Parts: sequence; C-alpha cells; structure tokens
Amino acid sequence: MKKNLMFFVILLFCNSSIAQQLVHNTRQVYLLEQNKERFINKPLKDLLKEIKPEIKTATVFNNETSSLFGFKFTTLAQQRKNKEAIVDRVTLLFFVKEYILWNWDERAKGAELNWTPNDAQKFADYIVTHIAVVAESED
Repeated sequence: MKKNLMFFVILLFCNSSIAQQLVHNTRQVYLLEQNKERFINKPLKDLLKEIKPEIKTATVFNNETSSLFGFKFTTLAQQRKNKEAIVDRVTLLFFVKEYILWNWDERAKGAELNWTPNDAQKFADYIVTHIAVVAESED
C-alpha cells in the first residue's frame, strides 16, 4: 500500500513539474489558431508561454484599426536565403489592442527585426484580440 501511494505521489509530482506547452515544434503552430479562444482578451505573455520553438524575428504592423506582430522562427539571414525547412516557413500573426511602440531607431542596425527577451517583457501585457497562422509555399 505504501509503495502504491508513493508511486502516485511521484507520478503526480512529475506530471505537475513538466511544462505543458501547447506548441512544441513548428508543425504544431496551427494549434494556436485552433485554440485561439483560450488566448483572446488575455495578455501576450500567456500566449508566448505556450510556444516552445524560439521566435527569432518579429515584424510589426500598425494602422488606425489594428496592430499586430508577425513572428517567425527563422533568422533574417535564413529567410533571405530560403535555407530553412518548409515547415519553419510559417508566420504567427498576433493582433493586439494596443499600438505597438516598436522604435526602429533604437534597435541595433541590421537586427531591427530580431525578437529579444526584452521585447517579450516590454510587450508582455499587450492584449491579444486575434490569432492567425500563415504558411509559406515551397517556391
């Protein structure tokens, strides 16, 4: 009986200590779009916690009606050469309520599109309004 109880306690501890991320690789990014109701009207930080592959670049779009981040899992150099795998040629579009203050002049030259941990902190509390996934083709 003690052994069974100890087994279940260890199993429960192991299960709760392992991060349960929604997206473990780029093939699974579509799960974000399919489960977008979990993230709408929540902070961007909640959404970013669910993504295991590293976001390497971000493009920002602002207009009168909406603002959005376009995240990619590839570097700018890889994108220019089309050297990444086709499965990695995906863009996550996260629309937010707030105007995105992406100060191009303060970013390092040649690295203006790089997504950094500081960016993740700066924009953590922006509220997500919509999620979309755009895949690129082979050509």
